Amino acid sequence: MQSQIDPPAIHSVAVLDHPKIARTGQVADDIEAALHSWGVTVYRASTWDTPAVQAIAGHVALLVALGGDGSTLRAARVAAPHGAMVASVNMGRLGFLSEMRPDNWRQVLLRMVRGDYWVEARMMLTARVSRNAQAGEPDTPDLRDALNDIVISRGTLARMVRVRTHVDSGLLTTYACDGLIVATATGSTAYALAAGGPILPPQLRNIVLVPIAPHLSLDRAVVLSQGSVVEMVVHTDHQAILTADGQSEIVLNDGDTVTVRASEHLARFARVQPATYFYRTLMARLKQEPCES
Repeated sequence: MQSQIDPPAIHSVAVLDHPKIARTGQVADDIEAALHSWGVTVYRASTWDTPAVQAIAGHVALLVALGGDGSTLRAARVAAPHGAMVASVNMGRLGFLSEMRPDNWRQVLLRMVRGDYWVEARMMLTARVSRNAQAGEPDTPDLRDALNDIVISRGTLARMVRVRTHVDSGLLTTYACDGLIVATATGSTAYALAAGGPILPPQLRNIVLVPIAPHLSLDRAVVLSQGSVVEMVVHTDHQAILTADGQSEIVLNDGDTVTVRASEHLARFARVQPATYFYRTLMARLKQEPCES
């Protein structure tokens, strides 16, 4: 969804480097120096230091994440509750979510600082785990919001899980599979795509269900209506795993229920490319070609 009003100039920015990609440190230093020269207030942190990023996210208009899509996901989840925007410099492999590269960040970021950008809002997901009442374990709090996906999968043992799945209180099916991906449109080009799911443009607010290695059960992806709620009951004789964006993990036991719905928060991306950028970027990334931003 593109912002319909002229965005304001940006006066405060958080620059987030990647602790395991050494070269992001120098690029982050260069970005910080440029922003200071443009009269912008700058904060620094590591994308992996979530408490530090949370502490500054409410004080900035924009978070600039350096790294790959994982770094962008981390920044977006923290920024969303504060209404802050995210723009990333791709220093990873694919960079589906990135707006900048190491060789063009100066031109792009200067345009953003001056207010020459548009805001793309993307739906996020939130999940709650309700423990099997017979097990006597307490329910878990809501997971941090996920921008890509919530995934139920088998744990360390190579055994299937059964996931009895309801959509809007109506039974859809029971999947027998290695796992089940509940993805946003953003996540449709991530794990869900690798598992055979459809590609959705990022402005859609639909949820996609994609089974992983299904066995004698529904083997097609299902695109749900906007606003749908997915309830999944896990049946397994071993531990299963719940992950959010592949970065938050909860152990699931037999009879646990996972409920997934659209989050109240939106991820907001600052963009300077034309609104049609998604398809051009998609084809370039799938072909592993350089993509002009």
